[in-house]
Amino acid sequence: MMSTSRRYEMVYRSSFSSGLGCSLFQLTLIFWAAFLGLAVQSSDTWANETKHRAMLITGVDYAGHQWKTTAPLVRKILEADGDIEVRIVEDIEILATDLIFDFQVLIFHFKNYDPPRRAAAVYSNIQEFQKRGGGLLLLHFACGAFEQWPEYVMVAGRIWDREKRPHDPWGRFTVRIVSTEHPITVGLSDFEIEDELYTCLKGETPIKVLAEARSKVDGLTYPMAFVVESGAGRVFHTVLGHDARAFESPTVQVLLRRAVRWAAGP
Repeated sequence: MMSTSRRYEMVYRSSFSSGLGCSLFQLTLIFWAAFLGLAVQSSDTWANETKHRAMLITGVDYAGHQWKTTAPLVRKILEADGDIEVRIVEDIEILATDLIFDFQVLIFHFKNYDPPRRAAAVYSNIQEFQKRGGGLLLLHFACGAFEQWPEYVMVAGRIWDREKRPHDPWGRFTVRIVSTEHPITVGLSDFEIEDELYTCLKGETPIKVLAEARSKVDGLTYPMAFVVESGAGRVFHTVLGHDARAFESPTVQVLLRRAVRWAAGP
């Protein structure tokens, strides 16, 4: 079996033979290949194979979303019980590489307005990751990612609709647990949160709603967390998470940890 560090070396060397030249993307790729390679090269595997391995991808978002604060906070929340290990990568171009296949779960904590530089590779890798049984966790404005990719709605279940009212004014509202038997929500109760109540989703992909909330503006009910099961991969999608205050709820923290375990598969 090829060693992990050797495989990473081949991944980033191949980027230089692609005819693209030495771009900022390639330099970034080399950095992350080296970083992730060092992180997992113990015995050419992860240091602890019993842990769920998650890559949290961030680095670009709406200006009002403080990802530099929320990304490490999410990692701290996920690693609290000791059975999840998270790597943060601040460049969505990592999705164009084979590095993602060493993880069980990818966490999308970003909203890109421009398409990735290697868009075709990014899109096909996400689909291949799911085909291999990899899980996804989408946070907050990840519903608005990859607007130029029509198939993203099949991945995310629901996506941002620019034509709709985006959300209620930021504030406190009640999130109601509507699926009491799903592994992510079993035993959980309704909870209060200070966040944005998103009202802007669209899509016809079959989903199972786990939690919902009623808008104080229009009186309608909207999904706050749901799952998509398509083929071998699993997707947990929550539109909660505008800022650090949204993650203060103990129930939200439990939801996220359970979501990673569920998305990682049996």
